[in-house]
Parts: sequence; structure tokens; C-alpha cells
Amino acid sequence: MDTQIKTEAGQQNNRRYLTVWRWHFYAGLLVMPFLTLLAVTGLGMLLFANITGKEGERIHVVPQATVQPLSVQAEAARSAVNPETSSVVQYIAPRADDMVAVFRVNNEGKATMVAVDPYTAKVVNTMPRNQGWYHTMDEIHGDMMLGAAGDYLLETAASLTIIMVVSGLYLWWVKRRGIKAMLLPPKGRARSWWRNLHGSFGTWVSLILLLFCLSGIAWAGIWGGKFVQAWSQFPAGKWGVEPNPVSVVPTHGEVLNDGKVKEVPWILELTPMPVSGTTVGKDGINPDEPMTLETVDRFAREIGFKGRYQLNLPKGEDGVWTLSQDSMSYDMISPFADRTVHIDQYSGKILADIRFDDYNPFGKFMAASIALHMGTLGWWSVLANVVFCLAVIFIGISGCVMWWKRRPTGAVGIVPPAQKVKLPVWWMMALPLLAIALLFPTALLAIAVIWLLDTLLLSRIPVLRRWFK
Repeated sequence: MDTQIKTEAGQQNNRRYLTVWRWHFYAGLLVMPFLTLLAVTGLGMLLFANITGKEGERIHVVPQATVQPLSVQAEAARSAVNPETSSVVQYIAPRADDMVAVFRVNNEGKATMVAVDPYTAKVVNTMPRNQGWYHTMDEIHGDMMLGAAGDYLLETAASLTIIMVVSGLYLWWVKRRGIKAMLLPPKGRARSWWRNLHGSFGTWVSLILLLFCLSGIAWAGIWGGKFVQAWSQFPAGKWGVEPNPVSVVPTHGEVLNDGKVKEVPWILELTPMPVSGTTVGKDGINPDEPMTLETVDRFAREIGFKGRYQLNLPKGEDGVWTLSQDSMSYDMISPFADRTVHIDQYSGKILADIRFDDYNPFGKFMAASIALHMGTLGWWSVLANVVFCLAVIFIGISGCVMWWKRRPTGAVGIVPPAQKVKLPVWWMMALPLLAIALLFPTALLAIAVIWLLDTLLLSRIPVLRRWFK
């Protein structure tokens, strides 16, 4: 009797294992093409950000004793585009003493990034804004160049990745029964060798992959824009900036982000911008001084901005001078030094001085995780991201190899695990996975669509049943 009970229990555990394996297989089938694309484009972004720079700012110059006035540099940049109709809207300070300054120049609806030698005020290079290799990789990484549809697809893939990781960790735990054993691949041959590497690599990268998925989808259109970002926005009234102005004012993201490119810290994107011409604010620049690039830049240095930082000129009569420095924009290494300062263009008063310590807990998580995600924490994080991206690509390749080695000769279709075996739903595992899916709407929607397809088509049409079941 005891032997029979043990046998039945073993068979039940085996069926549960096969059930979760099947879920893991289908989740991997859906998400690995997207994860591979993200890993490849992520590697490209790391490469170009650290060789040419996001805005082509890593051009070297010969340091000299005297730096030309910013107004002279800005005029050289403007004249290089169109001396009659162009205007300078942004200044990016040099990253180092031997690198160029960069100006964004707008002309007839088009933006050009102009690199200027700060010692001679000579134009070194010009490039259309957001048209370099870095931005091409970024666009593919963000929405596969498909707009909102691509954004939703990648958000769905990231959400389902969380389910794939959880199910994969369970499968490997059953095989290895210990964290240390999960991290160290045992010896094996043929398919077992690939399985062992697949499981161990997956264990090593699982937590980072979960972190990357969370930080990525927090900036996606549905879970990010409609849910967490909406309740995480910054309290605009903290420094006396009216939280409910009489007229609708644009947000930080609308004013400072340029199209798809994210330049504003995540937590500030939906926060209304302060406006010039009010009576609020703290003492800043002496109102008797002319509000020029030199004046604002000197003030930025006086209040603590060092090295590379960004200076955005006021837009329109209500616009403000904005000083910003954050790791997400490759300004500096530490996300804990994030800072955004808004200055009234008329009174010179500081309307807001927003620092990392002012962020709420999720805003701090996003600032730190995005820096890790983008590899902006120094060379060690660049190398760590390279290893991580290669590991993700290897996990996809090893999964394909395992599938091919398991696939019977002459088999038709995708040949999922436990093919043609009717497996029960293991609710003890299914419910937690569904709970995870409930947190991410696109994952729940994808599961619902797959269930409908399975119920209405795959299970009813013999050809499809042979291919997918």
C-alpha cells in the first residue's frame, strides 16, 4: 500500500512538473524572439553610447588655456545651421576638458545637434537630432519602430517574461533542490548538458531580468503610463508651484522629451512644468543681471552642477530655464545625484530644485534600476550589461537547441513537452502565475487571447492540433 501511494504521489508530481514545463515552453516560445531583439539592441546602445555618445558628444578636442564665451559658441552653432532663422534651444556641457560642447539648434521644425570646440568656438560636427546609430537602436529597443503597437507588444513580452522566469525557476528547483546547486551547472552530455547550462544561466540572470522587465514596462504605454506612472508623479506644489493652475500647463515630458526619446527622469514625466512670471520661488539669479547663457551657466556651477549637465532655454513667454543632470541621460555615473532646477526667466528665482532624495520610493527605484538597465554606473556596469545581454541570447539559443534535440525525427509542428498527453491544471502553481498576470494587463490579455485561440481553433482543427498540441 505504501509503495502504491508513493508511486501515485510520484506520478502526480511528474504530471505537475510536465504541466509547468509546458507553460514555460509556450511562454519562452512567445517571448524569446523579443528578448533576443532587446538584448541585441541593448548591446548596440551600450556600444554607441560609450564610443560616439548619445548626442555625438564624445568627440575629443585639444584643451587650451581659454574657453570661449557660451554666447560665442552658441552663435557658431546657430550659424552652422541657418544664421537667419535658427535658434539655440539646449546646451549640453562638455563631459570632460578634452571633449566638445553640444548645442541643439532648431530650424523650421527640425533639430540639429552641433558639436563645438569650446576653446576655439569652431564647429566640429553636425548631425540631425535622434538620427544616429544609438537612436536607431533605441527606437528598435523601445517599440521596434512600430509605434504604439510595438510598445504594447514589447510590454506584453516583458510581462510574460516574468511568468517564464518564475516557471523556469520552479522547474530548475525541482531538478536541483538547492540554490547553490541551481547556480552551478552539473556535468552532462548531449541535451542534459544544454539543459544544465540553460538552467544555471537562467538562475544567474533571473533577478536582473525581472528588474529589467519591471523598469522597462514601467515606462511602457499601459502598465507604466496608465497605472504606476500616474500615481507616482511628483508633487508639483512642493516649492509653491501651483498644483492645479488656472490654465493647463504642459508636463515635464511634453516640454523636455523630444518625441520618443526619454530625457526626463521617470518620476517627473507627468509632473506639470512650473511657469515664469509668477511671484513664487526662492532667490536665485540676481534679477539685475541679464539672463544669458553665460549667466545661467555660471549660476549652475555656483549651485553645484559639475561636469556635463544640460541647460534648456525657455520655450515661449511662460517658459523657464531648466538645468538638469541625471545618469539616465549619461550626464554622470550616480543616479543618487539626479537634480533638476527650474528658473524663472524674468525674476531669476528658483521655482523648483528637485533632487533624488525628493523622489518617492518607486521613483528612487526607477532612477537606480534605469541606471543599471542602461549601464551608466561606470565601466563595471557596462561590462555587466554586456555579459547579461550575451547570457540572455545564450538562454534563447540553448532553449532552441534543447527543443531540437528533444524533437523526434520526422516530427510535425512545434512538439511541445508532454505532447498528446492530457495534463491537469495545477492550480497551486497556476493561481500565483495568474496573480502575477493580473498585475500586468497586457500579460492577462495575452493569456486570454491564447486561451480563446486554443479553445476555439487549436483544439478543434486537426492540422493546428497536430502542430501546437
